[in-house]
Amino acid sequence: MHRSSKPLAAAIATATLGASLPGVVMADFLADSKASLELRNFYFNADYRQEDANQSKREEWAQGFLLNYESGFTEGPVGFGIDAIGLLGVKLDSGPDRQNSGLLPVGDDKAPDEYSQLGVTAKARYSKSTLYAGTLVPKLPTVLPNDSRLLPQTFRGGMLTSREISGLTLNAGRLTQNSLRNSPANEDMLVAGKGISGGQASDRFDFASASYRWTPKLTTGYHYGHLDQNYKQHIFNLAHVLALGEDQAFKSDLRFARSTEAGNTNVDNDAFGAKFTYELGGHAFGAAYQKMSGETGFPHINGTNSYLVNYVMISPDFASPGEKSWQLRYDYDFAAVGMPGLSFMTRYVRGDDFDGPGGRDGREWERNTDIGYVFQQGALKNFGVKLRNGTYRSTGNDIDQTRFILSYTLSLL
Repeated sequence: MHRSSKPLAAAIATATLGASLPGVVMADFLADSKASLELRNFYFNADYRQEDANQSKREEWAQGFLLNYESGFTEGPVGFGIDAIGLLGVKLDSGPDRQNSGLLPVGDDKAPDEYSQLGVTAKARYSKSTLYAGTLVPKLPTVLPNDSRLLPQTFRGGMLTSREISGLTLNAGRLTQNSLRNSPANEDMLVAGKGISGGQASDRFDFASASYRWTPKLTTGYHYGHLDQNYKQHIFNLAHVLALGEDQAFKSDLRFARSTEAGNTNVDNDAFGAKFTYELGGHAFGAAYQKMSGETGFPHINGTNSYLVNYVMISPDFASPGEKSWQLRYDYDFAAVGMPGLSFMTRYVRGDDFDGPGGRDGREWERNTDIGYVFQQGALKNFGVKLRNGTYRSTGNDIDQTRFILSYTLSLL
């Protein structure tokens, strides 16, 4: 994996499929193949300012390599193909008292010098339906792999995606193993969420999803997830865009999730979220409201992002039992003033009405600022620079965090 390249990626895929399907014409398989190498250089610094912090500082620097290969499909009524992903993380700087940033595995004494993973996915397509088996990175409300550090979270399992009916997208499948963003291992899945107890490691997460695009501006969806012996979840969402003029639009994003126990857990959560954004030229003004009801917080598979409107940079998603939170956000795209590639974002989120440490009234707030630039032309085309800064304060934690990310994607095929 460390020396993966265009010829190697194509050769592996061709040899693997050719051995299993010796008589199949391979023209589309090769002609439609795509391969890319993404480089990420990531610096992470978190300062824990509360007096009783177990670790006062987390600071690491690492280099990531992400090789992605997607084949086309063989000719015939049923087409076959192979996808592959190669991941390598290299430590540039860390320390025994500064690890656990999420960039690198956590060692007994210090973070390892490197970690890696190779995943392969077999796929078969009939009409407008595709079956995948192997390494998966699904992006569904019930399972959102985290990709906010050096390398992405991945899963193992099978998934069927169907678009046989115009406007309707169906997904169904089962996940069996989970590989966290800073780990090369594939392990059973756990439930994560505030106030949840009784969870068990599971090798079965079943999911089904239906999303229908009524018009180019309106989409609704229903999504089901079941982590065996942990929880069941039903999620409904609606996304709408109202055009108000040549350079104006009003976007609505509504979400509701009902989560209940399975096995010996105590999961009991209703999550409502509404996010609205007004776009005017390069400006975007956003506001969101989120409410948790029930005895526990919002459940999700460990390591994944929560499908919540107030899931942000530092806080675990403003989803404690009973918590109410709101957000104000502003974005600006400098392409509006002739500087494409340059972007800015700032937001503020505040939550309250939940039980804090020691029975105190829980309150928390977070402020984030991002500024990024992606070169549009010349020798540095597609080279990205991003600075992210966050401040989090609550009745239990005070955290200041900075992330600096350099990225570049090279097309190999």
